[in-house]
Amino acid sequence: MIFSTTPTLEGHPIREYRGVVTGETIVGANVFKDLMAGIRDFFGGRSGTYEKVLREAKDSAMREMAERAERMGCNAIVGIDLDYETVGESGSMLMVTCSGTAVVI
Repeated sequence: MIFSTTPTLEGHPIREYRGVVTGETIVGANVFKDLMAGIRDFFGGRSGTYEKVLREAKDSAMREMAERAERMGCNAIVGIDLDYETVGESGSMLMVTCSGTAVVI
């Protein structure tokens, strides 16, 4: 599966557009609170622990989107957009969503 945030793939003509695909992941904010006690890698204003959780949530949403595209017989997704939002009471959960256009190249 080829992923791209651009609408085209240089050197790979798009033969067929099959439709929009999405992926969603929601992570409870308590995960972050639980991790606070164990954070020892907070240097220079960055937290590797938080970044790892965000990457895992993003990867999960992207995997879900790719699985949906594969079921449609596609081998690439173009025009990918990623969004990060807080949801729930007092922003108690983090939602990562992605969407793109499933294509055959």
